Amino acid sequence: MRFRHPDGSTVHLAYCTNVHPAETLDGVLAQLRDHCEPVRKRLGRDRLGIGLWLAKDAARALITDPTALRGLRAELDRRGLEVVTLNGFPYEGFGAAEVKYRVYKPDWADEERLAHTVDLARLLGTLLPADAAEGTVSTLPLAWRTAVDPRRAERARDALRTLAERLDTIEELTGRSIRIGLEPEPGCTVETTGDAIGPLTDVARTDRVGLCLDTCHLATSFEQPGAALDALTAARIPVVKAQLSAALHAEHPHLPEVRSALAAFDEPRFLHQTRARADGTLHGVDDLGEALAGTADGQGLPQGVPWRAHFHVPLHAAPAAPLTSTLDVLKDTLSRLVGGVRPLTRHLEVETYTWQALPPALRPRGRAQLADGIAAELALARDLLTDIGLKELP
Repeated sequence: MRFRHPDGSTVHLAYCTNVHPAETLDGVLAQLRDHCEPVRKRLGRDRLGIGLWLAKDAARALITDPTALRGLRAELDRRGLEVVTLNGFPYEGFGAAEVKYRVYKPDWADEERLAHTVDLARLLGTLLPADAAEGTVSTLPLAWRTAVDPRRAERARDALRTLAERLDTIEELTGRSIRIGLEPEPGCTVETTGDAIGPLTDVARTDRVGLCLDTCHLATSFEQPGAALDALTAARIPVVKAQLSAALHAEHPHLPEVRSALAAFDEPRFLHQTRARADGTLHGVDDLGEALAGTADGQGLPQGVPWRAHFHVPLHAAPAAPLTSTLDVLKDTLSRLVGGVRPLTRHLEVETYTWQALPPALRPRGRAQLADGIAAELALARDLLTDIGLKELP
């Protein structure tokens, strides 16, 4: 979906296909047929943007087989789909029964992460629509915090410098501009937007390597959108991409009924980092179950303040009381990102990958219900953009 900003530029809206896990090229092609095209049709659009997730094996198959890459591009065109952004955070195994900490490997100190990200940038250069000005790829925020020592931290920063150089080369050879965005996430070396400023300032070409702003992660860490974006602007760190998502919010976590409601979201597949802010200090644990268990013996998160958990809840369907979502943080962030005289980013992506991790009563039953839900999320995002003053394009 495309929108015209009042300054005349085009803002792209997509949804991320990591909600449909597939490790192979055949699996990706099946996603386009079984999920992405049905979502497009539900929205009544001739063209729909998707934020494609290409796992390691799928990416390598495309890199090594130009015919397969041309075939993917043709299949996108045939099904009315376009790609201006890729999700390069998960490397492989995102559809496994238990992902948890595995999603942070390999990190930016490992050669595989640089190689995979360069592959994605090369592929995106071919997949971009002919009239798209640039492509973007979101990626791991360096590493999970416990995986870092001074030696590995320096290797990660060296890799980012090398990445910027490779992106320059890709543009020189192809004429396509690809930018990479580190995606701050709770528990990682770069947990907040503020944490990103140092590493990104060190990169020789920050117009190539910038930040992917996920509004669920921003809210989970209790960041204020205005202050966060002002600091990034002052540091000249570009927001190359934003992921529109909402976190799980519990206003009164000390109440038994609230803890019971939270427990329904404590599931074994993904990590749900949980945070609380008390007396100006951010407190955190690595998973929702850990937060709930800690309150039993007086340990863990403070109970007299709200909790937020890294659980991407559907944008259009906040959890039932006594829980809610951080949709208001998303709205505030979006208005600051694209509501000014010029947009701070032109690539927006709805990323609710936890549809199948919702409590059983809330999960979609089959492909049709999932497509309905994703279409409803995109419709809400579309309405937010038009309310801000953007005009939807055909």
